[in-house]
Amino acid sequence: MFGDHGVLRKFYDNTHEIAPGKMWRTYQPSPAKLKQWKARGVKTVINLRGDNPSGFLFLEEDACNTLGLTLVNFRVYSREAPSKDILHRAAKLFDDIEYPAMMHCKSGADRAGMMAVLYLFFHEGRPLDEALDQLSFKYGHIKQGKTGVIDFAFARYLTYVADNDKSLSSVDDFFEWVDDAYDHAALKQEFRSRGWANFLTDRVLRRE
Repeated sequence: MFGDHGVLRKFYDNTHEIAPGKMWRTYQPSPAKLKQWKARGVKTVINLRGDNPSGFLFLEEDACNTLGLTLVNFRVYSREAPSKDILHRAAKLFDDIEYPAMMHCKSGADRAGMMAVLYLFFHEGRPLDEALDQLSFKYGHIKQGKTGVIDFAFARYLTYVADNDKSLSSVDDFFEWVDDAYDHAALKQEFRSRGWANFLTDRVLRRE
């Protein structure tokens, strides 16, 4: 519980509704929390930490099976720009799952924020620049740390849109750029984080 920041979550509930009655973002849920999500009508749980064997995953799988919740393991990363494959699979994921749904990472800050951006853009038709509000400090996301590479990738697309008369509301324009010009590995190499922010995210907050 201490190693996974379970104690901190008793005092700070980083849970937020993304689309009314349809999608939420949150942190690693306990079995008791999953029972509460079930009572709220949630049908699908998206685990953004992936399916690597761990104590938290065992508890989550067992609770979801008991409660009749569909658990989807969809691993994304907080210190990498999302790959082309992740972006395409995320769009398909949001089309395929049963709603209402909630998605979580460890703390509900970085990976949940990135996927909240993609959900609003891909599935709810929100302009990307508006959806990017999901990556902000109020959710615990720190742009100056290594986790800021996510913001860096989206900022590169915003520049592309401005320079090429594209639409921030067009998913087709976005995937044209992703497939033809986007290089997530190169962006990771190019991005520069701040030392103080890395200390905060890595050593103090112990983000995954």
